[in-house]
Parts: sequence; structure tokens; C-alpha cells
Amino acid sequence: MKAVRFHEVGGPEVLRYEDIEQPTPGAGQVRLRVAASAFNAADNGMRAGFLPIPVVLPHVPGYDVSGTVDALGEGVDGLQVGEEVIGFLPMERDGGAAEYLITPADRLVTAPTKIPLADAAALPSVALTAWQALFDDGDLKAGQRVFINGAGGVVGKYAIALAKRAGVHVVATATARSVNAVRAAGADDIIDYTTTDVLNAVTEPVDVLLNLAPITPEQFTAFVALVRDGGKVVSTTAFMATPSDEARGVSAATVFVRPNHERLAELVSLVDEQALTVEVTRRIPLTELPALHTEAAAGRIAGKVIILPA
Repeated sequence: MKAVRFHEVGGPEVLRYEDIEQPTPGAGQVRLRVAASAFNAADNGMRAGFLPIPVVLPHVPGYDVSGTVDALGEGVDGLQVGEEVIGFLPMERDGGAAEYLITPADRLVTAPTKIPLADAAALPSVALTAWQALFDDGDLKAGQRVFINGAGGVVGKYAIALAKRAGVHVVATATARSVNAVRAAGADDIIDYTTTDVLNAVTEPVDVLLNLAPITPEQFTAFVALVRDGGKVVSTTAFMATPSDEARGVSAATVFVRPNHERLAELVSLVDEQALTVEVTRRIPLTELPALHTEAAAGRIAGKVIILPA
């Protein structure tokens, strides 16, 4: 079968499109015929070697995946051959940038039925990140206020939609390029940080500050003043510390997305209820994945890109 993988960490040039042996599922595992995998920034970091995730080399990237169950290992219950599924795969193991993959069965849930199976690969880790940031790490409740900095990205739009569904007032930053998408996601108040002073524009304290943007540590620390006493600061920017304010009881948490079978199944239900919109910006063939990594190494990838093996 065809796959893209790297045998050593380094620049995008270490990625190879090559023939590898089709895997056989072991006990508790499932083999998928891949419909698509999704590109995430962490794929670039793991390939380059600057993320502390102990991948086994050679490594096939792509830990968000959709596909059709092709074979079942011993002891697998609740799934059947031919079933369409999605999953957030173990990041250290081979992923979905291939025609087939094997994964623990408990990482898979039934795919949404209201969108194309390939597009559903764009959902798992980013939607889980938004949920965990808001409700697991942020402990956000109905009637509260959240400030989402960097809301124009994929995680930000999921976070807006999930917060609004939970009865939360959403204050979000965006630029002219993303303001319409942020508004469509449901934000109550939108601040263009390129033209407006954010600290002055947020007129009421918020219960949770969620940072999704690569701001400076000084900016991040200044934003903590927007959080009420006893509130929370949550961030996905793991490359810098998440600031707190212990004197006011403001705690801090950095989000590292975690697998959650029940939650992922719930997110699928929200997609089918049209309460969540799955964003796919580009669809590329597997042969172009090295070029996508080259693009990512030179700067951030806008939107969500899925990779098709066929």
C-alpha cells in the first residue's frame, strides 16, 4: 500500500511517499481503509522533532482520520467491517497518511452521516481541543462569559459554537479577514485587535480567558486583567507558559488534547444536528503532503486541510 512517512526527524524533505506493507490488526485493534486524514500543526512539529512526542520511526503522520472498517482484531466488539468511522489516533503511532492503518478500536466512533466521510477527518482533535479547553479545563457554565483570543482559527470557531450552545456569552477577537466567520459561528461581541485596544474594548470581566493565538507573553499577561477574581485562563499555546494571577485566585491551564470516546461521539451528534459545522478549506492528494509540510514550515496553514489517499 502507499503511505507518506519519515524515517528521521528533520525538514519536510524527510517525508517519503513509498510502498509499505499493509498492516494486520492485533487484539483490540481495527484496520481502516482511509478516506482522509487531516493536517494539524503538531504534525509539522513531530516531523521536525521539536514536539516531545515519542514517535516510533519510521512514522506515518496524520492522527485525525476518517475511514471504513476493513478488518477487526481479536476481541473487538461494537464495530463491524464496512462501518464508517472517525478517530483521534495515538499520536506516537502510525497515522492516516496512508491507504490503510491500524488503531486501537476504542479510538474510533461512528462517523457523521450528514457530511462526506472524507471531510469528517477534520473534526476529531480540533473539536475535542475546543471542548476540553472550555468545559474540562475552563469549567465554563451557562450564564458565564468567555473571552476567546484568536477566535478566527478552526479551534476558535468550534469553541464559539460550543460555548453559545452551552448558554455562554462569547467575546472574541478577529481580523477583518475572519470577522464574518466568527460572527457566523455565534460570537456576541467581536473585537478587531488590529484596530482596537482589546483591554479597553472588553467592558465586563470574563469568567474564562481562552487564548488560541501566538501572542507575546507580555500581551498574554496583560489579558489576565480581563478575568474576574477566581476565574480561569486556558491556552493551547504550549510553547509559552499560561499566566495566572494567584493573588486574585485566577488559575491557569494549558490544553493538551486528550482522547475521549464519549465526547467525540457527542461531537459527531452535534455535527449531524447541524449545531457544529466541520470546516474543510482544502482537499489534497496524499502525494502532495510533503509540499503541505513545506508550506507549514514556512508559516501557518490557514483553515483545515484534509489529505486523500486515492
